[in-house]
Order: sequence, then structure tokens, then C-alpha cells
Amino acid sequence: MKQLFRFIILISLVLSVNKGVSAISDFEKVKQRVVEALMQPEVDDDRTELLINSFRQDSTWPGINYGDVSNTGFEHRFHYANMVSLARAYKNKSSNYYKKKIVRETIVKALAYWVRNDFFCDNWWYNQIGTPSSLVSLMLIMGDELPDDLVEKTQPIIGRAHLNASGARPSGDRIKIAGILAENLLFLNDARQFEEVIRVIEGEIKFVPWIGMQYGYTYRRNQGGLGTGEANGRGMQYDYSFHHRIDGVNNTLSYGLGYADAFVEWAVYTAGTQYSFSDEKLEQLTDYCLDGICKTAVFGRYPDAGAKNRSIARKGALRAYNASMAENLLIATDYRKDEIQEIADIRNKGIKPTLSHATFFWHSEHFSFQRPDFFTSVRMYSTRTHNMEQPYNSEALFNHHRGDGTNHISRTGDEYYDIAPVFDYQKIPGATIMQKPEMPSEGEIQKLGLTDFAGAVTDGKYGAAAFDFKSPHDPLCARKSWFFFDEEYVCLGTGISCKELLPVVTTLNQCLLRDDVTIFSNNKKLVIEKGERAFDEVNWILQDGIGYVFPEPTTVNVKNNRATGSWYSINRQTDSPRDEIEMDVFKLWIDHGERPSDQSYQYIVVPATTIDKLEQNTSRNNVIILSNTPELQAVKHSGLQMCQAVFYKAGEVQVTDKIRLKCHSPGMVVLKTDGENITRISVSDPNRELGKIHLTVTAKMDKAGEDFKVVWNEKEKVTEMAIELPQGPYAGQSVTIDL
Repeated sequence: MKQLFRFIILISLVLSVNKGVSAISDFEKVKQRVVEALMQPEVDDDRTELLINSFRQDSTWPGINYGDVSNTGFEHRFHYANMVSLARAYKNKSSNYYKKKIVRETIVKALAYWVRNDFFCDNWWYNQIGTPSSLVSLMLIMGDELPDDLVEKTQPIIGRAHLNASGARPSGDRIKIAGILAENLLFLNDARQFEEVIRVIEGEIKFVPWIGMQYGYTYRRNQGGLGTGEANGRGMQYDYSFHHRIDGVNNTLSYGLGYADAFVEWAVYTAGTQYSFSDEKLEQLTDYCLDGICKTAVFGRYPDAGAKNRSIARKGALRAYNASMAENLLIATDYRKDEIQEIADIRNKGIKPTLSHATFFWHSEHFSFQRPDFFTSVRMYSTRTHNMEQPYNSEALFNHHRGDGTNHISRTGDEYYDIAPVFDYQKIPGATIMQKPEMPSEGEIQKLGLTDFAGAVTDGKYGAAAFDFKSPHDPLCARKSWFFFDEEYVCLGTGISCKELLPVVTTLNQCLLRDDVTIFSNNKKLVIEKGERAFDEVNWILQDGIGYVFPEPTTVNVKNNRATGSWYSINRQTDSPRDEIEMDVFKLWIDHGERPSDQSYQYIVVPATTIDKLEQNTSRNNVIILSNTPELQAVKHSGLQMCQAVFYKAGEVQVTDKIRLKCHSPGMVVLKTDGENITRISVSDPNRELGKIHLTVTAKMDKAGEDFKVVWNEKEKVTEMAIELPQGPYAGQSVTIDL
């Protein structure tokens, strides 16, 4: 049906070029397209029959609690969904119920019941978005076949979706509300106001500077955080991440996805008409879809579990995306057409991506890394952002640690599918967490970050992420870093210290158990039985094609058996399933002991690998850990001739026999060589406080550019470099210099 709709749009675009073909106005064209889109879902005659036969004399349907209008309830949404479903059957010529009187009568009675009661939810979203959206859909589908007085009584309810509504804040919700208003104006045949609203929708595609960037070191001293009501920053960020609220939490794959969907939808509706959007806005939207949404997603196809917030507690939240956004973009614009087509093919045909990237969203402290065979990400937070979305509507009640340097790894895209109800929320992949007897209350989930040093350095293809982690929940600190290469990445932790007499663990992964767990320990390779136990002198572990390699033999804990839980335990919505479920789960962690002091870890993740490859020790031989101290974490990859370094304070590192690198301040550096000479340098400032970063290298360089200067110190035989760093909304972004 969606393909048919796109075909209809394309035909209408062709016809609109020839003005003599049709006298239909642009306004009517847009209205027809909207109605055609609303009619896309297939009609199920059996369901239609059930809705008619179960409709009660008091104009209600069974199974709906009409008395509960709470945030966690409001099953009334099923009532208006039933009306829209019946309307589609009534208007669909292929349905056995097309134009049947009983269908229309049922719709009229159900709508009259709603109008009489005007159900108002404690959650504003239903009042200003959910209910108006469904009611205006009903109006457009039914057209003039509803009683005039009933239509008139419905208008005030639909009218709660207006541009001055409390929910119409500059972000994903504003564009949704504007879209509902635009649809209602189509129904009311108000072309003048419709055009005004379309320009509002178009204007919402814009960058919004993140207010948290202005606070720096003083931000953490503001006890109110950014919840003062005076701060802004909602919407598309300059790094192509998305903030829905003023907490700095990354909402790219939730509200940011809805934001893009709404704009793309109207771009298609208005294409080729006087209401069409400008090329500038369509290009900015395309950039956001490709460089924001798709680079946050696994292969551009699956939601990254690490980027999800409270929606992780919803069944099916990690299902693969369909290709509709990409296909609609291809209708609306030719900009970056080949890249859009590849995303459509990835989603429709399951092809492998050709794009390899290392992307840091510096406004949201989120890093993603992709190769054709794997995807991984790191989630952090700082004094500029909060750690996690609040558990609105009692969703995701144990998300306290899901931003604590989280590192999810995907080879297929479904490694974490629906694992949420059986998940151990004190063993988050990549995170270092104090193991408490029980989790704090849900009111303690969202916290302001305590550290300025959180960031990444990248040249677009390779990069590193680093987190001077100070837990806002527990008396725990650690310095954590990740170094990414083509076939593996390195995870380092140091300075792990905790003041409380409780165990602290670093979890390498917790995902679905899809395969045997093979381990090489004490010079023996074995497939371990299901259960939970510790292994010492471990060199590597393999599960589901993902290898975990230890540069030095390490004691690790493995659990590979059934885990139990329920959706209702993490999501107290009234329709959340309460049945206990079981899933096979793989869990791998390092135990740092009780009240650790200055503990450390080091391991290499090798995705898309095999036992044979692990036995060859290729990754362990290629990777050289140069330093893992609280002052400096650095790794060299001999195959790529690349060094990546995190300087928590000014320091230096020996890169090769001939090249020594010194950073004169905190910062991050990627150094690429050809063996003898430095060929590329990438730098960043995780603290977001420097105007320039100063480096010294024991190699002669005489090239300079607009953004950097070099001076050869003949006496010391070193090159002194001064590299200008991005400022304003680009502070935290990397700078790369080709030499």
C-alpha cells in the first residue's frame, strides 16, 4: 500500500508539471494526498465485524477502562482508534463494509459518545496530540458523511492542537501539533491559514544552539540545572543529534525521529505545489536524516540500544526501521540521492552498508562507530547534559546507569531485541557500576553530570571516546576510554575507586544468548556449560560471533543461562504484560572487588570474528596499549600505524621509536603516520574550554594552514603546533589536519 501511495504521488507530480492536464488546485492536491495516506493501512473485515458486533448500547467497546484517565492508563485511545479503523472500512471499496449503513451509524454513535464525555487525560500528549490527531484523521476520511452538528462539536477537541498550546514547544512535538492543525485546515477548506501553518512546519527545520554549552564548569553548581524554565535548546542540534527537552538528553531516535518523519511527510504532501518546501530546508532535513538518525542507528536500519531512553521498556522498541522515510525523501529531493537510496536498500533488501564512519555528537556526548560488519556506540554525559531521560509515565524504572559509559555492540542489529524485561540493570554493557542490594527509586534516575571531561576525537573514519566518569548515584569514579579501529576496538579503564564497601564491576556485554560460549582459559579452549561462574587466566571469549580479547590473562565472570522478568516490572502502563517471561542471556563482566582503589581493566572487542581468527591473535598482536593511567590512556595500532591518546592532563607519549607526542593541556589526539612521518593529526577538547590546543612532536613539519601554525624548534629538535579549536555551538567537535 505504501508503494502504491508513492506511485500516486509521483503521478500527481508529473501531472502538476502540465498545467493543462487538471484544473485541481494545489490545496485540493495536498488534501487528496493526505487522505490517500490515511487510507493506506489494509482493512481487516473480520476485525470490522468484531468492532460492530461488540459495540455496546451505551456506545462503548468492551475491554476499555473508560474511568482511568491517568498517565499510565487512558485506554480511551483504543476507542478513537476503533473509529478510524471503521472509517477506513466504510471508505474502502474493496471492503465488504464499504458504505454500509451500520458502519456509519457505529462511527456516529462512538464519536457522539466521545464528544459528550470529552475524555481528558492526565498526560497532556493525548489531549494535544493523540486525540486531536485521530479525530482529524476520522474527519478527513469520512469527509462530509458525518452530521454537521457532530463535526462542529468535535472541532474544539481537535482545536487543542494549536501553535500556542503548551505542548507546541520548539522540538518534535511542535511540528506534530502543526501537522495536526494543517490537516484540520485541509478538512475545513481554509487555504489561507493552511499556507501559514505549512510555513511554520518548514521553519522548524533549523539548528538550535544547546544552552548547556554556555555553562561549562559553573553548570554543575547550578542546583536547578537547566530546568529553570528560562533555558532553551530544544530541537535539532548543530551536531545533528536532537534534544526534545532542556536536559541535554539525546532524543534522536525518539522525538527526533518523529520530528523528521513529520517533516518528510509534509515534504511529500506538498511536493510540486505552491506549498512545497525550499531546497535549503530539504537539504538540511536530508543531512539530519543521514548524518543524525542513520549514523545513530545500527547500519542505519536498527535502533541503537545505547541511544534509547525510556522507550527501551516498550515491547518492540528495537525493531528494524522500515524504508518509508528514505523512500519519501527520494520523492521530495534529489540531494544526496545515492546515500538515501542505499539506506532504502539496507532497510528493504538487507544489503550491507558501504559507509564506514566514526561520528561524535558533541552536544549529546554520544559516539557511534560503524564498519560494514559491525556497529558500536558509547553513551556518556557531562556537566553540560543529564545522564538519562526521566521515567515519564512510569516507563523504564531502572535506567539509572544506562548512560554511564555504555558500550553496546552489534553484528546483526538484534542482539538486544526485547531483552529489557529480563535485563540486569546493574550490569550495563561497557559501564562500571557499584553493585547495590537494590536500585534507587525511579525518582533518582535523572542526574546532572559531574564531569566536564567527556568527549571524543575523530577524523570521520577512526576515533576515540573518553569519559572522566564520576557517578552521580554512587561514591564511584573511573577514567574510561575506547579506541576504535577497522576490525577491533580497545576498552581501557583506570583509577576505578569506590568509597563504599560494595563490589564494583565493569560489564563487557549483556545481550541475548545466541550461541555457545567458547573460552580460552589456562591454555585450554572449551565450550562452557550454561550457568554462572568465574574463570581465571582468560585470554579470549567468543559468543555470537563477537570476541572479547584480553591483552593480559584476566579473571572474568560469565553467566549464560535463563533470565526472568516481566514488562510490567519496568513499565507500569496498564497494558504492559504482567506475565513472567524467560530469555537466554549472555553476561560477561570483570569484578573489581569491594571498595576498589585505583583498579583498572583492559580488553579488546573483536566483532564479526571466529574461533580461528581469535586463535591467530591478530588483534592482540596489532594493538599496543601505550598507557592506561589516570593521567593518560593511549593505544597504538601497528597495522594502521595510528596512535590514539587521551590526555586528562598535560603529558606525553612515545608513539614510535622516532616520534614522541606531547600535549600541553587536557585533550584528545589521533596521530596517523606512514612509519617515519606524521601524515594526519586529529584533535579535540572534551572540556570545551580551549581556544587552541598546543602539541609538540619530535618530527619536523613545515606545513601550516589557516587553522594551525607550526614552528620548528631547532634547539630541541621538535615541532611546536598550535591548532585552533571550534567555538560556540561547535565546541567539542574535532579538527583534522592532513600533513
